[in-house]
Amino acid sequence: WTETINPWKEKERLPLLRGGLLADLIYGEEPCVIENLSVASDDPAREYLDGMQSLMALPLYDSGHSINMVVMLKRSPRGFDVDRLPEMMWISNLFGRATQSLVLSDELKAAYHAVDRELKAVADIQRSLLPRELPRLPTLELAASYETSRRAGGDYYDFFRIDEHRLGIMIADVSGHGTPAAVLMAVLHSIAHTYVGTRDDPGAFLTFLNEQLCKRYTTDGSLFVTAFYGIYDARTRALTFSNAGHNQPRVKHCVTHEMSSIEGATSFPLGIDDPATYTNGQFQFHPGDQVIFYTDGIPEAMNTVHDLFGAERMDDVLRMCAANAHELIHAVLSAVASFTGTMPPTDDRTLLVARIS
Repeated sequence: WTETINPWKEKERLPLLRGGLLADLIYGEEPCVIENLSVASDDPAREYLDGMQSLMALPLYDSGHSINMVVMLKRSPRGFDVDRLPEMMWISNLFGRATQSLVLSDELKAAYHAVDRELKAVADIQRSLLPRELPRLPTLELAASYETSRRAGGDYYDFFRIDEHRLGIMIADVSGHGTPAAVLMAVLHSIAHTYVGTRDDPGAFLTFLNEQLCKRYTTDGSLFVTAFYGIYDARTRALTFSNAGHNQPRVKHCVTHEMSSIEGATSFPLGIDDPATYTNGQFQFHPGDQVIFYTDGIPEAMNTVHDLFGAERMDDVLRMCAANAHELIHAVLSAVASFTGTMPPTDDRTLLVARIS
């Protein structure tokens, strides 16, 4: 050997041989002691075996098959005690198994870090697609929170300025988690921003999104998107909306202390069936109303005994009528964190809170 090679971590640097004595030994899959070693002149491993007169071969087994082999050599004949062969097999296989486990662990860690770096890059790109600033509109105060259960997620929210008085508000949730959901979220963002209309007709906008998803991106039926899109008019405090199978936003009417949901105009989630009809509904707000748009990661957040956070606990936060939008966001997130404790999130959590003035 001209230099030291670690056969466990530098397999690519080992000599590659075909046939010969070493091939017979390892593919024979049995331990072997050769007391008077004789190597053929044309053996491909001759340069490594030359001058050696005894050999002990110890296969390292995995599920009954030899995957590696320890070959020990001595320059003297009868250099190995045949009676110690069982003991040497036991020791070498324990060593081999432990070493193989360490090598696989190191390779797994390296692969995990490589994938994690890629997922972090995906997550960074994904977050760059979300609004960097919350829009300002008379009679409407907004706050937003976006948390993924993994590096990247499938939740999405966006705002579209229609004119100086009207604002489009969208929240969506791609089925599933992780990278596939994140990719479809990015696709949805791209389709939404290439829409040639003014986005002032929620039903028509969702119809367009559904048509594009069904034609190109959800043809295998493995993914779909729930979405809610509404247009708030600051002059009338009215919301014109359409719902593609999404959670109905919750509303607290602080003047009357009543709770309600923005119901109606609901159809299939996006990406399931084309053509699909998405109609419009209207909801009238009043000064002091509080609204929560959310994905199902909020009410379905679980604690350590697998109880759900639920809509009632979310409603309890909305009873804080004196709070502004940012205080309400903080209150909801604090309530979820207190409820779930050490339980890690199982789904993405997106929250939009609006306060009508």
